[in-house]
Amino acid sequence: MWSASPSRQASRPLVRLLDTGNLVVVDQEDTIWQGFDHPTDTLLPGMKLEDDLHSGVKTNLTSWRSLDDPSSGEFVFRIKNLGLPQLVIFNGGKTFYRSGTWNGLQFSSIPSSPSSVFQPHLNFSNEWLISITRPYDSSLFTRLKLDASGFIQRSTMSSRRDAWTPAYTYPPDKCEEYGYCGPHAVCSIDRVQRCQCLKGFEPASPNDWDLQDWSGGCRRAEPLDCEGGDGFHEVRGVKYPDMNKFWLNMSMSLHECRAECLRNCNCTAYANAYVANGGSGCLMWLGDLLDIKQFIGADSNQNLFIRLPISELGGTTNEKEKRRRQPKVEVISVTCGVILACFIVGVVLLLTRRKRQPESDSKINSEDQELQIFKFPTLMAATNGFSRKNLIGEGGFGLVYKGKLFTAEEIAVKRLSRTSQQGLKEFKNEVTLIAKLQHRNLVRLLGCCIEGEERMLVYEYLKNKSLDYFVFDENQRKLLTWPKRFDIIMGIARGLLYLHQDSRLKIIHRDLKTSNILLDGDLNTKISDFGLARIFGEDQCNAKTKRVIGTYGYMAPEYAFDGNYSVKSDVFALGVILLEIVSGKKNRGFDHCDHYYSLLGHAWLLWKEGNILELMDECLSNTLIESQVKRCIHVGLLCVQKYAEDRPVMSSIVSMLGSDGEILPDPKEPGFFGERSPSCRTVSCQETFTITELEAR
Repeated sequence: MWSASPSRQASRPLVRLLDTGNLVVVDQEDTIWQGFDHPTDTLLPGMKLEDDLHSGVKTNLTSWRSLDDPSSGEFVFRIKNLGLPQLVIFNGGKTFYRSGTWNGLQFSSIPSSPSSVFQPHLNFSNEWLISITRPYDSSLFTRLKLDASGFIQRSTMSSRRDAWTPAYTYPPDKCEEYGYCGPHAVCSIDRVQRCQCLKGFEPASPNDWDLQDWSGGCRRAEPLDCEGGDGFHEVRGVKYPDMNKFWLNMSMSLHECRAECLRNCNCTAYANAYVANGGSGCLMWLGDLLDIKQFIGADSNQNLFIRLPISELGGTTNEKEKRRRQPKVEVISVTCGVILACFIVGVVLLLTRRKRQPESDSKINSEDQELQIFKFPTLMAATNGFSRKNLIGEGGFGLVYKGKLFTAEEIAVKRLSRTSQQGLKEFKNEVTLIAKLQHRNLVRLLGCCIEGEERMLVYEYLKNKSLDYFVFDENQRKLLTWPKRFDIIMGIARGLLYLHQDSRLKIIHRDLKTSNILLDGDLNTKISDFGLARIFGEDQCNAKTKRVIGTYGYMAPEYAFDGNYSVKSDVFALGVILLEIVSGKKNRGFDHCDHYYSLLGHAWLLWKEGNILELMDECLSNTLIESQVKRCIHVGLLCVQKYAEDRPVMSSIVSMLGSDGEILPDPKEPGFFGERSPSCRTVSCQETFTITELEAR
């Protein structure tokens, strides 16, 4: 017996088998269930392999148990998104075959086909492979099948023979069997002995290799010398090793990647993540190099740089010592400088915060500083002596200056004000926290400076300043069409989803607002200012503080009144930002001729009256997509509901924003709903509640 749960109850269901092969259940011409959403061992045109993070939809192929037993077998074929996406066949949970990582053009072990018959459509979102499909074409008949032996076979229908004709099979050869040659070895089908150790390595078990058993792989002939005695050997035209332990940065060049690898003693190899347009991104391996295949002719532009001691690269002992001696002084001096700087910060934090927090919370762990240490003279020169002409912003932390390094790279330097009472904690938070986060919708922290009383953070420079500069300005707001505003909204939502769920740390931002949303040259979203952020444990739901810090107008009620914060606190702030982006009005200080409610209250009144589009900024009238605008307001009201348990989580919010067909629940009354007195219609008025030790920014 087999059954399925449809998306809704049907009044007059009909079952149809379409020409595509899709078995569908329809109700008054609406599809309420379809077989294409539940693939078994065969993928037909129009079906999708999916790994949709936002909707939670995952589909895969599962083999039959045997040729005559259609029950689920041991082999599963699916998309694997880990750093860079791959296509993987699993055998009982263990990897049997992998396509190699997506290199910006193709999967490295699946050559591009000149025939459009076999060209799939790939749907990406922020380097995440959402789905693979091939559109249905009634003139072509093709299928892809995962057989009971774990092999993928692509077939086409021959009208002349009236039979399926095999087109290709994967894995195509023994070199594609996962880990066939073991670690630190490369497989090539055009050699008599398929497996060979990489340069600088030797067989781990020579006797096994004599018996043609290469599974034990290879080991280093000489150990690495992390103190400056290492270099790199280039292996051209290979399928990259599997990403079991890796480090990925899509914004770094190959030259920067080499330097980063040398700085990390665990780095064993590096390469460009993408090979298109000369190469981009940095992919580093931090352990064994497993499952490498060299392509025939080595004509691929996928090249791997393997870390070796100088002696294995042809250098003599004297040359090795010469190369080690020069950088050693610099390494020692820089290391000592970092240790001394961290010690100074620890002492200062201990003395200034001893009464307010324990000693263990006052120190900056040097292991958490996964970023560059800048010297004070370097930043002084970059900002023209911290000239007022270079000043681009000011906040609770201090002043922010635009600068340019000698490499011509533009930077933003946030300089701690000596009079700031919040700066030390903000500095500690950002150095130890944001350096661990990497996402296209988070601002990138490049490094820090700790010299004497100076403490500075160095960021990527974003020329378009912050979101509030556009949304609330009478002239600049006209540059933000509705499609661009919607892109900004989705960018904020994806960045917040990463912080709450997808990063290696669970982060609560605690100060999300329009001025902390930065925009790059293309108006892409970057969440910034993690000075007030907090790390949550994997199973932790909420926390409480006696020291409520944040910004009026964006703080959730439970945080403002009781100091309770959670992911739902950030969701509340996101809802405020959503309504501000749509309306072009600030929540705090909102004025209306008919009432004394805030922007949230005004939106709620319009919702109940059925006139929600009146909230929209009038300059959007020529570019709006009405369904999207209504959906964003609807989601915004769901986010600002009074009680935290009523607000959705970020995964649901991203799904709701991106799906026009999804039915959303009705929102409840927003937080802080209640008319203010007429005297409280300006930004300077006091709210109607009192909080002990409230520090608004």
